[in-house]
Amino acid sequence: MSTSINSPETDQAAAVHPPGFRARRGLNWFMLGLMYASYYMCRYNLAIAAPRILEQFGLSRTQYGMISSARNWAYAFGQFVNGLLTDRLGGKQAMALGAVLTILLNVLFGMASFAGAGSVLLLFIIIRGGDGYAQAFGAPGMVKANTAWFPRNERGRFAGVFGLMIQFGLIMINSFGPLLLAGCTIPLLIVTLQLPALHWRWLFWIPPCVVAVVVLLMYLTVRNYPEEAGFHVTHDADEQDEDDDHEEKLPLSVVFKTIARKKMVWVTACAYFCTGVVRTAQFEWMWLYFEQEWKMPSSTALVAATGALMPLTAVIGSLSSGFISDLLFNGKRAPVAMLLYGLESAAILLAALLLGNSVTASAGLAAVMTLIISFTCNSTHSILGTAAAMDLGGRKMAGFAAGVIDSFQYIGAGLAGIGLGAVIDWAVKNTALGWTAWFWFMLPFSAMGMLLMAYVWWRSAGRNVTGA
Repeated sequence: MSTSINSPETDQAAAVHPPGFRARRGLNWFMLGLMYASYYMCRYNLAIAAPRILEQFGLSRTQYGMISSARNWAYAFGQFVNGLLTDRLGGKQAMALGAVLTILLNVLFGMASFAGAGSVLLLFIIIRGGDGYAQAFGAPGMVKANTAWFPRNERGRFAGVFGLMIQFGLIMINSFGPLLLAGCTIPLLIVTLQLPALHWRWLFWIPPCVVAVVVLLMYLTVRNYPEEAGFHVTHDADEQDEDDDHEEKLPLSVVFKTIARKKMVWVTACAYFCTGVVRTAQFEWMWLYFEQEWKMPSSTALVAATGALMPLTAVIGSLSSGFISDLLFNGKRAPVAMLLYGLESAAILLAALLLGNSVTASAGLAAVMTLIISFTCNSTHSILGTAAAMDLGGRKMAGFAAGVIDSFQYIGAGLAGIGLGAVIDWAVKNTALGWTAWFWFMLPFSAMGMLLMAYVWWRSAGRNVTGA
């Protein structure tokens, strides 16, 4: 097999599919997208609950970062291991297993709030770490299942549309999470339901109910391969084995050695590490930033609007980057990713300078810059973690390729937990930077991602980088 992040072909023909294929594929990826979206509801609930958790148990930002890092580093470990397992289990099976585990662990996290203050931090770290490992079945399972259904010259667009689907979970938790904490009124056809303000632990009990419904529907409707749904499709030439059997399970050692020898897997993974730092630094700390720096809790109109708009900007970024890479760059991911990292670096630098100046700083400006950064970091997240992983792994090894690349994202995400928490604690107590350190922390990683993608673009310009 020879696949690449940047294929040199300049005139790929549009794929011709048998009757009924597109509709069946649409159902397949819609249910996989809904499944992964529900994962997000059980992933970013912690960030919304964070101000309440810190207040209730008297935790520092560094201690909160420890909980976040435990989850992200366990996720990174899980991506590497589970990606390999997914190529044996199948994409649908891997996603279902992760969903069942995350339901149980989110419920346990909420129950842990009844523990004494002396033991609660350790419980939070252990449970959230377990949940990180469980959710690490999601991305490899999703990429594995969809690689078989999408040829290379449709994968960038697929990644963009799939970015829309998975952000739906973030829209749900960012919109309804603050309402659950503040209380809300829900008008129904006949009566009006008055929902009182709930304890933060309900953010870990209500989302798992959604996951339980979705995993059942997903398991009943999704097929891992077109052949399982009665379709025979022609694969990309560089992913077609002479006697291709979609049910063939390659030995784990073969999968490991093949992917491990691809230089571009590791370069892409390093760039994805940078995405992980910036993306997690933004998502995990945004709510604390506005509450502690601007004295605006999550129910404040500006903060709630920013939280709701963040996934919408992510959707726009995911869709546009996927279509641009497919249609303007012939399926090449590196040029688009490099430009996005460059825009992100400029936005972060501008935010640090303007928000660090008492004359220009304002909560409104902070919200705008947060949304711009959300646009860029989610665009690279979509195009590298999904489309590039499909290109590099192909039908039979996409799970492990996605696992390797995504594991690096969450190594970076872990750094944005305890590492960023310690930096902000230090900056607030000892320097004039204060919370502006949040932006300065992200900047070098964004710039590093730009340089790595510039290298990939240069390395692959005009020739095939297969096996490099």
